[in-house]
Amino acid sequence: VQLQASGGGLVQAGGSLTLSCVASGPTFSAYAWFRQAPGKEREFVAASTWRGEKKEYADSVKGRFAIGRDNRDNTMYLRMNSLKAEDTAVYYCATRADWALRSNDYTYWGQGTLVTVSS
Repeated sequence: VQLQASGGGLVQAGGSLTLSCVASGPTFSAYAWFRQAPGKEREFVAASTWRGEKKEYADSVKGRFAIGRDNRDNTMYLRMNSLKAEDTAVYYCATRADWALRSNDYTYWGQGTLVTVSS
């Protein structure tokens, strides 16, 4: 499985951005987004089952971010609204066979895409 993340960039606080992650190869039951800010550990952002019946968000992004998938192809996305300076980080998509929220449990990772929110 290969994951290709894209969509990062520079945005002003309060703005919106959508990250995409294209998966090639077999698909699995769960996918997620994580992020890593400079000098900090990688942290969980959002996760979803492949069919979308179960979703989970970090408290810091609830109500602002939405995880989903394009049913037409193997593209996962993370829609981010009301962005804050503290959302600045490299964002990674990941997938695995079973439901999990910890980064150490995920097997396949995208290369990361940088999101910078200016205040």
